[in-house]
Amino acid sequence: MVSSMSRNELEKFREMSVAEFFARYREVAGFSNPARALYQTVRELVENSLDATDGHGIVPEVKIYIERVNGDRSWCKVTVEDNGIGVPPTVMSEAFGKVLFSSKYVLRQTRGMYGLGVKASILYGWATTGNPVEVQSSTRGSDYIYVKKLYIDTKRNEPVVVEEAQFKKNVSWNGTRVSLIIECDWQRAKARILEYVRRTAVIAPYSDIILQTPDGEVLFFPRTTRKMPKPPRTAKPHPHGVDVETLKQMLQATKAKNLLEFLESEFQSVGKQSALEFLKVSSLNPAMKPRRLLRSENDGLLVAMVEAMKSFKFRAPRGDYLSPLGEELIKIGLKRMFNPEWVDAVTRPPRAYQGHPFIVEVGMAYGGAIQASEEPLLLRYANKIPLLYEEREDVSYKVVADVNWKQYDIEMPAPLVVLVHVVSTKIPYKGVGKESISDVPELEAEIRNGVLELARRLKRFISTREREAEAMRKILVLAKYIPEIARSLKTVSKPPESWKPLEPGEEGDIVEALVKLVARSVTLPRSHDNPGRSVEDIVRGVISEVKIS
Repeated sequence: MVSSMSRNELEKFREMSVAEFFARYREVAGFSNPARALYQTVRELVENSLDATDGHGIVPEVKIYIERVNGDRSWCKVTVEDNGIGVPPTVMSEAFGKVLFSSKYVLRQTRGMYGLGVKASILYGWATTGNPVEVQSSTRGSDYIYVKKLYIDTKRNEPVVVEEAQFKKNVSWNGTRVSLIIECDWQRAKARILEYVRRTAVIAPYSDIILQTPDGEVLFFPRTTRKMPKPPRTAKPHPHGVDVETLKQMLQATKAKNLLEFLESEFQSVGKQSALEFLKVSSLNPAMKPRRLLRSENDGLLVAMVEAMKSFKFRAPRGDYLSPLGEELIKIGLKRMFNPEWVDAVTRPPRAYQGHPFIVEVGMAYGGAIQASEEPLLLRYANKIPLLYEEREDVSYKVVADVNWKQYDIEMPAPLVVLVHVVSTKIPYKGVGKESISDVPELEAEIRNGVLELARRLKRFISTREREAEAMRKILVLAKYIPEIARSLKTVSKPPESWKPLEPGEEGDIVEALVKLVARSVTLPRSHDNPGRSVEDIVRGVISEVKIS
């Protein structure tokens, strides 16, 4: 009996706020140790800055400063500044001081996903150093810069502002500047952070990125183009991607007068005809008011409607809401960072998984300044975010590791880089840390198709280069003997009594005939190194360097 149990034996229950949960179990969000926490903080701040710039059509300028605090090697001050749209002063406190308060809770492609990242950094900084975050921000068109220092009350999940001010702007600046003091391990985090910034410069070649490290180094990655991908747009849900709870929320919020209008206006890829067909096979009245489905006696009908939605053949989700990088920008980024001999990229057509649209992009670079390695250097990205940790858990690694590169004339070790970029309104991450993507069958198939398509192009390039090299060897062998052969033929073509040393250039007619003969007998494949050079030009170039004694 419960009454006979001692008080010590009774279970004690209490509520824990979401802020307290992530403060206590920070490993879940990627803050497992000081090195990983420093990397995660830089990453979250940089991604917020890029979302606030290129996500709104602004060419990004991102400045990252990491410095030791008072010479203490265990504390770092991390500051990231951008030229983005800024944070309105009316929501600054909540945007940085309330976990799961975010502008990202819409169906739109963004780098952030959970509205957690920067708040997890703020929680970590407060827990490890007791220092609040300092935020400066100014929106476009504002005459003021607003400043707040705050921390998060973990019990209530509410911001506590310890200092605030506003200043009249004396410079033309809009954007956000965030400064955090956290426990860190720069030496262990250094390689990851440098690689993260480097890979960000690859995927965003239209950005100016400056990194100042605690070692006094200043690294500048200047933009190599001003061309940017189109910003993503907010999408409507697709019927295949909703669950019962989502459908309830949509029914509660809709202004539609009946179910037919509800399906047409609240979902993508649903027209009047498909809506009528769906309602017919689902035995639902098109004239029914949407909120009637929320009555308790209709719970079964609501569940049946969701199941019917998932099985009905609506049109596939639209991909024009997404913002892929594009083949040109991928090639620009790879060329800038790796200076390869060959580079190419492909953007696959839009596809969908569980009602969520996605696009896979693959880039490949070979030779040049790339260091040979036993397996391809894999650059993984999701919604323009570099993924550095948990590589072997990622679906991209699985695909690349399965490729038989010998089949494509690539012998390992080889100087090969493979870039995989996935964009979607919902990236199927394996965890809150957002470091690896699940092996969803539809996604895996598209990645494999992209990788193999570029592998075939690379094979053609290697084959063309080998045939070109063989042709060049033939040309060189033949061309270097042409002057001597021409002089000999010119001499023997005369009667013996007329033989005498030839004047320079006297055998020119025979040289020209031999040049044309070689040109007709050797075919030189066209490549990016040989964009249409004629065999005759090459032979003449060799002849001009031949000296005859």
